[in-house]
Amino acid sequence: MTRFSANLGFLWTQLSLPDAIRAAANAGFAAVECHWPYDTPSSDVYAALEQTRLPMLGLNTRRGNVAEGDNGVAAIIGREAEARQYIDESLQYASEIGCANVHVMAGFTDQGKASEATFINNLFYACTQARDADITILIEPLNHYDAPNYHLSTLDAALATIASVNQPNLKVMFDCYHLQIMQGNLTRRLRDNLDAIGHIQIAAVPDRSEPDAGELHYPNFLQAIDDMGWTGFIGAEYKPRTDTDAGLGWLASYGGQ
Repeated sequence: MTRFSANLGFLWTQLSLPDAIRAAANAGFAAVECHWPYDTPSSDVYAALEQTRLPMLGLNTRRGNVAEGDNGVAAIIGREAEARQYIDESLQYASEIGCANVHVMAGFTDQGKASEATFINNLFYACTQARDADITILIEPLNHYDAPNYHLSTLDAALATIASVNQPNLKVMFDCYHLQIMQGNLTRRLRDNLDAIGHIQIAAVPDRSEPDAGELHYPNFLQAIDDMGWTGFIGAEYKPRTDTDAGLGWLASYGGQ
């Protein structure tokens, strides 16, 4: 049976993070994940996770100065100290709540060699710091329609970065929404690189709504993922068309939890 994780960066956003965790449990999700939980005390999040018995699968490093357009800083030349501060913060928070993965956000760059070298160095630092806590570091390609000039936009680029860092706890966040827009051929790309994948996320393409419409037929794709032997969760990282509860029919129809 496919196990689904509720991404609380997009779902139940009107609730506090602890209450959103409880809502996810009540809706039948088997896990949760989030974006930037730092305004909520980790003790409150941990208490909600303990109460619901849901694992927290992932969180993101801070974006930086959002008002000035930042979307991560780990690949930005000259901001290495800031990047490592965010990495340290995220690893500490993840450790306090028992979170398995930290997504290190690269940011907007020229995609040049110097930016990539900065990213590699910061990721090596993150992997080294995360090792003792048994935390996996994730990197995620984002499509260039939603995030123009984001440092990573393809699976190939992410795999090249992973090869350069050469650390066993660095994996790819395989976001089907972003990768379908940029590259397509998702079943083959996932099957050929399954060992490098740390987490999978889904949403409708192209509107990023509930995964029950659009150009990707998720019932078939999810069956293909299961046939590959994937034992992890599938992250529901979509933007509800109306409100979260009204759009949850897909969860029961896919036979998951």
